[in-house]
Parts: sequence; structure tokens; C-alpha cells
Amino acid sequence: MMKNKLLKILLFAFFLVMSVPASTQCPMCKIGAESNLKAGGTAANGLNSGILYMLAMPYLLVMTMGFLWYKNRKKDSELPGA
Repeated sequence: MMKNKLLKILLFAFFLVMSVPASTQCPMCKIGAESNLKAGGTAANGLNSGILYMLAMPYLLVMTMGFLWYKNRKKDSELPGA
């Protein structure tokens, strides 16, 4: 039990230390965003937010489906005769 907790703590620390900021833009989008920023625009911030939003949606959908499955399975096991 103690080894399991220690392993989890070490893995968490490793991933925390090794994390690197990710560039979420393709090269064409990056060039367009940089030129917009040089011209004084703020479109690059909106572009990055949009990319991160699209990245999060599949994960949220899978998490929601998993949660609903867990709740329904829990209800089924509580029924008499199950």
C-alpha cells in the first residue's frame, strides 16, 4: 500500500517537473497570429482559446459518458434480484 502511494507521488512530481508549455497552433496559424499581434491585434488569444476549447470537448464527452455509465450501473446493482 505504501509503495503504491509513493509511486503515485513520484509520478506526479515527475510529470509536474517535466511539463512543457505546448504550442497549440499549426505553423500557418502561428504565422497569421504573430503578424496580427505585431499589428496590435488580439486575434491570437482568441485563436488559442478556440483550439483549447476544441481539444477539451472530446475529453468532456467521454467523461460525461463514463459518469452516466457508472451511475446507471450503480443503479442496476442496487435493484432487488440483480
